Amino acid sequence: MRRLLPVTDATPGAFAAEGGPGGARPATADHAWTFDELAAAYAYPVAGGGRPRPWLRANMVSTLDGAAQHEGRSKSISGAADMRIFGVLRALADVVVVGAETVRQEGYGPAGARAEAAASRKAAGQGPAPAIAVVSAGLGLDFTLPLFTAQPVPTLLLTGAAADPARVAEAERAGAHVILAGEGTGVDPARAVRALAERGLTRLLTEGGPRLLGQFVAADVLDELCLTVAPVMVAGGAQRIGGGPEVRVPRRFRPVSVLEEEGFLFTRYRRE
Repeated sequence: MRRLLPVTDATPGAFAAEGGPGGARPATADHAWTFDELAAAYAYPVAGGGRPRPWLRANMVSTLDGAAQHEGRSKSISGAADMRIFGVLRALADVVVVGAETVRQEGYGPAGARAEAAASRKAAGQGPAPAIAVVSAGLGLDFTLPLFTAQPVPTLLLTGAAADPARVAEAERAGAHVILAGEGTGVDPARAVRALAERGLTRLLTEGGPRLLGQFVAADVLDELCLTVAPVMVAGGAQRIGGGPEVRVPRRFRPVSVLEEEGFLFTRYRRE
């Protein structure tokens, strides 16, 4: 893996000018980044003197032609390095926020604890693994799945105040903690972020799907996007990484880092 942005003299794989056109040389050779190096590269912003504010980061993958999925799943356009970064981002987060449809399509299970992250998570006051928070209006989920029955920490369910009481009760019997974050059946994205922060979960990571990411963008609560660009094209009518209604004013983000491995670009953008 090599870092393309930001470029410094110590950037692995960066090119230093040497004698004009055609004379560029690698500043240092590519190397296999360790867990700690990736964790440092993707560290959440350090909170100021007051109470830490929530920071919502999204991690998504897209093909060159803008598809967020192939044959209905994102895993088929991912790769080994993407999965390493996926694991690091989870290891840094307090909570992983995901839509109910993504849980069903991707076969979500518990977020496991990682030995490499144990010391840093303990030092940061975090538990051994992040919680999973599922956003669902209808609560149409199978509560017998390991996501609900075998989690190291209880799964959180974000839903609206008008959710079916019977489904809420079934979720709670399965061990889930239900959080009401909307007045109707749906979830208000800004209220969901606040509700998680009130539980001390301020390092938020969302893994989609596209509809949920679109809701966070429309509500202007997304702070950072970690986008993997896969070096493939799939054509067809697959979803983009963000779905839902178009925002009235485009949200502008600035690039803060780019890594590359085997043609995959691991980009990171922050809201301006």
